[in-house]
Amino acid sequence: MSEANPFVVCTFESRRAEEMCSLISRQGCLPLSAPSMREIPIEHNPEAIEIIQGFLAQKFDAIILLTGVGTEALFDVARSQGLYDQLVNVLTEIPIIIRGPKPAAVLSKVGLKYVVRAPEPNTWRELLNAVDDSKFELNGKRVVVQEYGLPNIRLYNELQNRGVTVTACPVYRWALPENTEPLESAIRQTADGKVDAVLFTSANQVSSVLTVAERIGVLDHFRAATSSRTLVVSIGPTCSEALIDNGFDVHAEASPPKMGQLARAAADALKARRDSHRP
Repeated sequence: MSEANPFVVCTFESRRAEEMCSLISRQGCLPLSAPSMREIPIEHNPEAIEIIQGFLAQKFDAIILLTGVGTEALFDVARSQGLYDQLVNVLTEIPIIIRGPKPAAVLSKVGLKYVVRAPEPNTWRELLNAVDDSKFELNGKRVVVQEYGLPNIRLYNELQNRGVTVTACPVYRWALPENTEPLESAIRQTADGKVDAVLFTSANQVSSVLTVAERIGVLDHFRAATSSRTLVVSIGPTCSEALIDNGFDVHAEASPPKMGQLARAAADALKARRDSHRP
């Protein structure tokens, strides 16, 4: 790729797609937008309702909140059942463990405090280390974990190894976009070697991309492209872990895990590769 031709950088971001494309453009690259998912509340949420009722019946000893969106959704479910005030009252007496700043912001709005907060980069590993370093004892506790799309099996296993009885609380799920044509087109272009880098901002995007690539019959070509020509760039450790688990090499990672840093990491990695190939 000559310097006269900008690198083509594909983003699978959905909710903040326009912002991500702008950040890519600022790095002198050509953005290719391919929204990969949409967030769908679980309409009736029977599991979440049952868990809320369990809190009111004092069946749980603590809760782990992994995302701000999921925390908001849990309170919305409680409101839909007329149980919001009761849930908040109960949670003032129950230890709350959070994975990062977004659940903290939601808790602040409703007047709740947490006992443990994971430091950056806010993965489940930092969360468990923070719990281990705190005075909060997990052994023998009945702990609810608010899921953030896909179950975090590693987290559950580690909690169970610490003597925890884990109850998963799924409060929203991810689906493919209603219009998958932009995503299909971007995946085909990547498989054809026309994309210089693909950017992932969440673990759920990995699942969406693989699902669509397989559905349109180019999964092997997509994998081949991302193992040779196309760089795979991740927003942070949690996303990188999902990529590696699904057989991808991660060529660059944002640090700290923010979208601006992600665009910069992609551009820097692409320029470094180009420069290394010069005679």
